[in-house]
Amino acid sequence: MGNIIDVEMKELGENMVKHCAGLPLAIVVLGGILATKNNSLGEWRNISDNVKSYLIRGKNQGLEDVLALSYDDLPPYLRPCFLYLSHFPEDYMIDVDRLIQLWVAEGVVSSKQEERDGGEIAEDVAEFYLMELVERCMIQVRERDVATLKVKTIQMHDLMRDLCLSKAKQENFVFIVDRSNASSLSMIRKVRRISVHEFFFIQCIKSPNIRSLLFFNQFLPVEALKNSLPSEVVNYVEEHQDEVWKPLFWILTISAAGTVLLKARGIWRHMFNNFKLLRALNYERTGNLRCMQTLDLRVNDYNKVHVPNVIWRMEQLRHLYLPDTCKKKTKLKLGSLRKLLTLVNFNTKNCYLQDLINMTNLRELVIRGPFKIESFNEKELGENPPIIGRFPKLESLILAKLYFLREREVDEGAMPSLQRLEIRRCPGLTMLPEGLRKLVINGAKQRGENIMPTLEKLPNLRILEFKEDWLTGCFLQITIKRLEDMELEEWEVSGLAGYETPPPFQFPSI
Repeated sequence: MGNIIDVEMKELGENMVKHCAGLPLAIVVLGGILATKNNSLGEWRNISDNVKSYLIRGKNQGLEDVLALSYDDLPPYLRPCFLYLSHFPEDYMIDVDRLIQLWVAEGVVSSKQEERDGGEIAEDVAEFYLMELVERCMIQVRERDVATLKVKTIQMHDLMRDLCLSKAKQENFVFIVDRSNASSLSMIRKVRRISVHEFFFIQCIKSPNIRSLLFFNQFLPVEALKNSLPSEVVNYVEEHQDEVWKPLFWILTISAAGTVLLKARGIWRHMFNNFKLLRALNYERTGNLRCMQTLDLRVNDYNKVHVPNVIWRMEQLRHLYLPDTCKKKTKLKLGSLRKLLTLVNFNTKNCYLQDLINMTNLRELVIRGPFKIESFNEKELGENPPIIGRFPKLESLILAKLYFLREREVDEGAMPSLQRLEIRRCPGLTMLPEGLRKLVINGAKQRGENIMPTLEKLPNLRILEFKEDWLTGCFLQITIKRLEDMELEEWEVSGLAGYETPPPFQFPSI
């Protein structure tokens, strides 16, 4: 009986492939659909019948109808996740972390269950949904983290994006502002989301129903914003400050990837990745944005920025990116931010070290100098407080420019979830967690030190990167007599002072 079923399933598979008419994308998507089904004859028959009807229509109406089967086969919880991808421009490299933040912030992925003990956080659910779309071949993976293998960036095939745009239009999911639909601005009043690709129309902000507006800086220079927005917006904000700042929904980002402008009670709130505009809008009142989930204050220049001590009021924050460099007078209290999952550019000059103790949900932490362990209040926390042991969920830790930091005693079993550690310009650190899978050593100044005894204590290390002056002074002074059992597939050596050719290492797997 089993052989008969296998033969029939093989025939069904061959027939479905024939119906794809040699279209590679259709074949790949079909494989993605079948991969989600039980290996039963009934399931394959149903898919085969659907393929016939869709592909017969597709011969006359284009590949959109062929791919429509993949959308119609999506479970209800995945459809809004797929439709949300219509926000992004053609060929856009989508950062997965930012996409997940947007999904969670706009309620595309629910976070209602996460407060229960043992419940998954919304970001984990969103990542699971993303992988389902990958397995269905509806999005393409462009980059993975070399240590964790997690997806970092994705992209949509042009034809799959056409399907996404078509379905989003049918559902009134989002309105795309570009040259192709500049004459259809009347539709704006019927949608809750706008994505600006090429132009910004000031009348967009007058729609009473719009919930969010995304724009992309490569299509919308800051100079255009200066010319079109401040005269109306700034005047309104100055007259209605309390009304404007208090009830902002969801998410606000200030970054090179784009800015999210959101609305509450029919009023727009604007913040940009240009701090001159930010100051003009009186950004000290950002503390009143109690529903904020993501705040990105990084800028692409070396100007020092003053951030007012108001962030502590934003207790719903999940992702906080502080500026690379803050002014001396900046001193932030962050202890109330217990929901933080991401904290970038933390230092003890502008923040309080003891505030880290309350952040037990952190997944990603970037500590950038100056950083002094003595900043702890020893009267309250003791002489040697176990700060690192407080991070049971921490997966990624980056230490940068901590020139005076030395080893501290860490409790056994500390940071059990840590998968990634990057050390940048921290010459005093040599003892590392055994479970590390990736180690990046960048800019260490201890020239001539033998680091091999340290590395051999990392049995799980999969990726080791040396950068900048580490190789030029330190690594070359190490005597390496033999490298054995190296399952390397690629070996690249360049810029070795004193060597005309690389040393004669043998790597049979290369």
